[in-house]
Amino acid sequence: MKRELTPRQIVAELDRFVIGQKDAKRAVAIALRNRYRRQKLSADLRDEVTPKNILMIGPTGVGKTEIARRLAKLVGAPFVKVEATKFTEVGYVGRDVESMVRDLVEDSVRLVKEEKKEGVKEQAEVAATERILDALQGKAKVEPTASNPFEALFGGQGQKTEEPTNTQTSDRAQLRRLLDLGELEERLIEVNLEEKQTVDLFQGQGMEGLSNLQDMLGQIVPKKRKKRKLPVREARPLIVAEEAESLLDMNEVHDEAVRRSEQMGIIFVDEIDKIATKSQDHAGVSREGVQRDILPIVEGSTVVTKYGPVKTDHVLFIAAGAFHMAKPSDLIPELQGRFPIRVELSSLTEEDFVKILTEPSQALIKQYTALLESEEISVEFTHPAIEEIARIATHVNRETDDIGARRLYTIMERVLEDLSFEAADMPQTHVQITPAYVKEKVGSIAEDRDLSQFIL
Repeated sequence: MKRELTPRQIVAELDRFVIGQKDAKRAVAIALRNRYRRQKLSADLRDEVTPKNILMIGPTGVGKTEIARRLAKLVGAPFVKVEATKFTEVGYVGRDVESMVRDLVEDSVRLVKEEKKEGVKEQAEVAATERILDALQGKAKVEPTASNPFEALFGGQGQKTEEPTNTQTSDRAQLRRLLDLGELEERLIEVNLEEKQTVDLFQGQGMEGLSNLQDMLGQIVPKKRKKRKLPVREARPLIVAEEAESLLDMNEVHDEAVRRSEQMGIIFVDEIDKIATKSQDHAGVSREGVQRDILPIVEGSTVVTKYGPVKTDHVLFIAAGAFHMAKPSDLIPELQGRFPIRVELSSLTEEDFVKILTEPSQALIKQYTALLESEEISVEFTHPAIEEIARIATHVNRETDDIGARRLYTIMERVLEDLSFEAADMPQTHVQITPAYVKEKVGSIAEDRDLSQFIL
């Protein structure tokens, strides 16, 4: 684990980003701490201790997803969020349930690569500096030339580089000094960079397995490179990233990524209530089929990925749903048993909305004031104005559909719409947001139930 936090410390960290929901925070904190405890056990007992999966029950917008996402970020664990409704029963067109494990491993590979790149950053920067100096001297990186495709595949011989003369060496030293002083940042250079593949040929639904074929072809066929003219300041991070990648042992990265996925991975399955059904019609049978496909993944099985087989026995699963139209007991009994910890999240109150607007480290009020400050418009929200926004959000949620904290985004956009539109053309100024200002912008809409259904 990235950090050995106590449950109390985990809850305190989550409090910085998510308001309320103490029961849910305590449940995930205990689950995370149990992982740390498990690592201290003997090998034979460690394999027997499996995570106690969590089922979060509560309306939309109350913090279910945010709690899981912040938890994963807190400890640097691989994390993936999936919607249960995206999956289809085996044999139907759509994503198969094993793709959630493949997505988890992909996220784990990304995390491990970022960490390993930090470890070789200094070496990569030194190599990047040499490539930039080569480009400044007009010497592009020499690529192997081959007389036929088979030589390209199996390592053709490159051209020999000439030994530098004394004059070239002194010129290089002068360029290095200017580069270190930052005087060549705007100089255009021609660099030979690896062309990134932006489109996955086999990205369609139900075609995840074929992506392995694409990766195999990518390893056989030489990677395409493209010459680009860029200022030194733009070329440097691209070259550093490329050099860092070349310094990594990818086999080691993949092995570590698989290990982390198995031992630290968190899979958040949202909208699980949408596949809970007691009906026996075709749609109901299909949804039950998805549940039966998810079951072996949750209870522990081996999924084959392009990085190797991954066991899901110790992956923590957090499922969530509003359960407005269904009940947790509508899930098949086997799946219910795999989520022994059930936590109910409460709807947000007016006081919660006030805290959401002001207390988190990246609170909504702070975000909007920072955005407008970039246009030299200083915006100040008075506390009564914040309370008025919270009151309107609570009122609209109660009168229409309860979408939780997401209602605040809609109301804040309406309150600041005119100011955001005019800010670019306004002189430097200070604007105070008062309750009267808030009522003027959204008060009449909020009170009209029919209108608020469409606008707020």
